[in-house]
Amino acid sequence: MRGPHNIWRLVRTGATFARTGAMTVVLEAVDAPARLRLVAWAMGWPFKWLGHKGDPALPPLTRALTALGPAYIKFGQILSTRPDIVGNDLAEQLKYLQDKLPPFGLDEARKAISAELSAPVEALFETFSEPVAAASIAQVHHARVIETGQEVAVKVLRPGIERAFRRDIDAFYFAARTIEYLAPFSRRLRPVDVIAHFEGVVMGELDLRLEASAASEFAENTKADEGFQVPAPVWRLSGRTVLTLGWAEGIALSDNAAIDAAGHDRVVLGARVLTLFLSHALRDGLFHGDMHQGNLKVAANGDIIAYDFGIMGRIDEYTRRVYAEILYGFIRRDYRRVAEVHFEAGYVPANRDIDEFARALRAVGEPIFGMEASRVSMARLLSFLFEVTEKFGMETRTELILLQRTMVVVEGVARGLDPHINIWEVAKPVVEGYITRSLGPLALLRDLAQTARVLSRFGPRLPRLVEQALIAQAELPPPVRPTRTRRRLAQLALGLGLFGLGLWLGQAL
Repeated sequence: MRGPHNIWRLVRTGATFARTGAMTVVLEAVDAPARLRLVAWAMGWPFKWLGHKGDPALPPLTRALTALGPAYIKFGQILSTRPDIVGNDLAEQLKYLQDKLPPFGLDEARKAISAELSAPVEALFETFSEPVAAASIAQVHHARVIETGQEVAVKVLRPGIERAFRRDIDAFYFAARTIEYLAPFSRRLRPVDVIAHFEGVVMGELDLRLEASAASEFAENTKADEGFQVPAPVWRLSGRTVLTLGWAEGIALSDNAAIDAAGHDRVVLGARVLTLFLSHALRDGLFHGDMHQGNLKVAANGDIIAYDFGIMGRIDEYTRRVYAEILYGFIRRDYRRVAEVHFEAGYVPANRDIDEFARALRAVGEPIFGMEASRVSMARLLSFLFEVTEKFGMETRTELILLQRTMVVVEGVARGLDPHINIWEVAKPVVEGYITRSLGPLALLRDLAQTARVLSRFGPRLPRLVEQALIAQAELPPPVRPTRTRRRLAQLALGLGLFGLGLWLGQAL
């Protein structure tokens, strides 16, 4: 139920942050203004005794997030990839949340696998290890399949995880509705829709059959990508609560010291992470939506290995083109074109001044170019972007939430490998290549061919349409008949012409 009872949950959140000391850490990390510090104090400190104690051995923020539950842990995982926002020390502490959370018992895991696969673990796997990684939703075991001898990773959902997530999301909905009520200006950001999107993503992540399907499709799309590997699912050993994938042996992308010791070039790896993400998003419209360091490894041959496909993003062809044009405009520093694309896509209300918007975008983009990458403050950049969107009445685009969030995470991963990476220079060839393929004359012909193919599917219905037009012509009164008849006949002629064009283009292309 989504109701006022969630006040307790939110109060306890503030109290937990206060009790663990995370409140002070967060406020200092973001350099919070006095007003925000006062509000945070009012929500937390008077109720400090009500907060979760957490694990005293952990740093304050990590301690608070692990105590509050899986939805909060997910948020912490995102922050762990952004040292430019929360600082290097805090980001390093939060990496604990990626794959080092306390595991649940081995007996519980065996029981869950036996129930899902209708066979005891001993009948399926020759060896089955203790947990080798544990995150917010599931944990992973290293095993060997009896039948084939294949080394695999067996992912098992945490017991009761769905109920825990629903409880957190329930409180988030209440918070979003409260914010909309108390601060009407926030409605353009559509906080309730954002939570609904988050709920859909998380609920999908709790069905491992969907993750197996995503892994299979992703592997198929990227099989020709140089320097990239995706472990394939073992379907007969997978189900709703259990997923078995090929074993991925490598160094965690968060372990820079080990990467250096193995002789891998972190500059190359950082650029490759960013390039791969953009290629998958623009070329395929299907991208890994949770690309933090805990889900990436470096193989012995230098390939990047991706795993954990519970969160995958999809964007349609039109949105890809809009996204590419916006990126391309920033790369070329053509802020007028970036503004035009926003207006053409309906991202900015038509009654706003396009020249003013272009000028505001220039103020966002220009400080980035010419500045050494490690000196760019992403926190200040995001703050200024928020001010721009507020001024011009832009609404949150729920279809772009995961894309934008993943871009932030991927940039953080790339910066973790190469603090001096210039994201615009790395992105340029990928975006330019997509623009050439998708917005040139050949792309126009492909679009026309696709449109014609769709229209040609109605070919079998043309006789019926002709019959309906003739019947309508006979039933129309004389003054109206000529005009409407001509219009219908013209439509039919167009349909027949497009039908023929579709057949021709279908063969030509």
